[in-house]
Amino acid sequence: MSLCLAAGAVAVSLGTSEITLSWRHSVQKTLWEEVWRAGPDGVTLVEARIQGSGAGMEAPPDARLVDGFWRWTPQLPPQREVVMRRSGATADWQVCIAGRCRAMAELVPPEADPVRLTACG
Repeated sequence: MSLCLAAGAVAVSLGTSEITLSWRHSVQKTLWEEVWRAGPDGVTLVEARIQGSGAGMEAPPDARLVDGFWRWTPQLPPQREVVMRRSGATADWQVCIAGRCRAMAELVPPEADPVRLTACG
């Protein structure tokens, strides 16, 4: 099982079952990261982490501070898809595979909005 990005008529297999999505909050400029894994029931959020808080980015009470990030395991069932919007008002999403990060625009057209993350193949 792999993860795929879909944007309009474009679908790209990421060739891995786990990725980290990363972005900066538009107001706080705080880094937020989420680890997603493909499985038979869809995509599962394995871990969420933020570097700070504010403007609606509060870590939950069970979060722990590790290496400068508040980390926790969200209690969210597997999702059929994760929909990501690209406003153009902030830097593009970062897609990280095995520690190598790149802008989503390197994978799907920069003007593509929305982009969907799904389990595939």
